[in-house]
Amino acid sequence: MAWWWAVLAVVVVYGIWVFNRLVADRNLVAQAFADIDVQLKRRADLVPRLVEIVRAYASYERATLEAVVELRDQARQAAARDMPKGSHAERLAAETRLGGALANVLLLQENYPQLKADANFRDLSAKLVEVEDHLQHARRFYNGAVKQYITRLQTFPELIVARLFTFSAPAFFETDDRGSVEVAL
Repeated sequence: MAWWWAVLAVVVVYGIWVFNRLVADRNLVAQAFADIDVQLKRRADLVPRLVEIVRAYASYERATLEAVVELRDQARQAAARDMPKGSHAERLAAETRLGGALANVLLLQENYPQLKADANFRDLSAKLVEVEDHLQHARRFYNGAVKQYITRLQTFPELIVARLFTFSAPAFFETDDRGSVEVAL
C-alpha cells in the first residue's frame, strides 16, 4: 500500500513542475508583449508629429493622413480595452493596420520631393523605421514565446494541467506584407 503514496507523490510533484513551467511560459509571453507595447507606444508618439509635417507639404493627401490618425485612435482604443481583458488580438490587428498606413505616409516622399528634403521629416522617418525594426524583433520574440507556450498547452500531459487550471492560448502578432515599414531613406 505504501507504493500508492509514492506514486501519488510523484504525480503531485510532476503536476507542480508542469504548472510552474506553464506559469513561466505565460510570464514570458507577458514580458514579450510588454516589449512590443513599448515599441507601439513609441510609434504612436511619432504619428502626430509625422502627420503634421506631411500635412504641410501634401495637402492633397488628406485622406491618407486622416486614415493614419483614425487608425492611431483605433489602436489606442483597442489598447485601452485590452488592459482589463489581457487578450491582445484586437489590439494587434489595429496596430497592424496602423503599420500599413504609416508605410503609405512614408511613401508619400516619392510624390513630394520637397518633403523628402525636409530635415524634420527625414528625422521622424528614420525614427519610425528604427521603431519598426525594434517592433519587428519584439514581435518575433513574442511569437516564439507564444509558440512555445501553445505547444506546452497542447501536449500531453501538460494539457491536463493547463485545462485543470484554465490556462489559455494568447494570439500571435501577425502582420501582412505592409505591416512593417521597410523604407530606404
